[in-house]
Amino acid sequence: MSITLVTDPWFYAVAVPAVLLMGLSKSGFAAGFGSLATPLMALAVPVPQAAAIMLPLLLVMDGVGLQQLWRERDPALLRFLLPAALIGTLVGTLLFGRFTPAMLAGVVGALTLLFLAQRLLLRPAADAPPPPRAVGFACGVASGFTSFVAHAGSPPINAYLLPLRMPPLAYAGTMAVLFAAINLSKWIPYAWLGLIDLRNMQTALVLMPLAPIGVWLGVFLARRIRPDWFYRLAYTGMFLTGVKLLWDGLR
Repeated sequence: MSITLVTDPWFYAVAVPAVLLMGLSKSGFAAGFGSLATPLMALAVPVPQAAAIMLPLLLVMDGVGLQQLWRERDPALLRFLLPAALIGTLVGTLLFGRFTPAMLAGVVGALTLLFLAQRLLLRPAADAPPPPRAVGFACGVASGFTSFVAHAGSPPINAYLLPLRMPPLAYAGTMAVLFAAINLSKWIPYAWLGLIDLRNMQTALVLMPLAPIGVWLGVFLARRIRPDWFYRLAYTGMFLTGVKLLWDGLR
């Protein structure tokens, strides 16, 4: 079998940190940073190719995350959010190619920063009610859509989950199961769209050993970090993601 993988050193210079960031995010620790992975990789290859290369790596990360965090999930929350997220992946399949990567990045980045501004500048009272379920459903659809087109599903769903102030491990377990299901649902549409090819899969295979490292490190830290610092890191990750995606959209 001939070697067709990406050989550009600049690609691997950005792909290695991108894979590690995604692994950290998949564990629930540093949530939000994973949305930087595809934009980082897209500095060297087109966005659809970056998303295709990342998909097999997500399969490995999801397996590690489920093994570590399955018992920590919130089943009731997953029964509510998962159908909405799968609707989002269906919408992503139907509209793939209709929106330029820059348009999508700009919209996701702007919404992420608006959510952060609302949370930090208009901080709700400690006894404030959780966001309405309609908001959660809309965030689930948006998360499935942005995850499909750019593996950037964390910011929309975080807009609903973070105000719930879940225990860190419950949050991490719920996110692990949700995105494992979303990522599994992408395989047939990605193949149908022509993104699953030999070049992308061989490149993913080279990066595969890095896939579980970030997840293991993130789970280790999530089990030891104080909840207040956990959420500070989550909001920091969302801020950096929002700025990067908005910049990509405006550029």
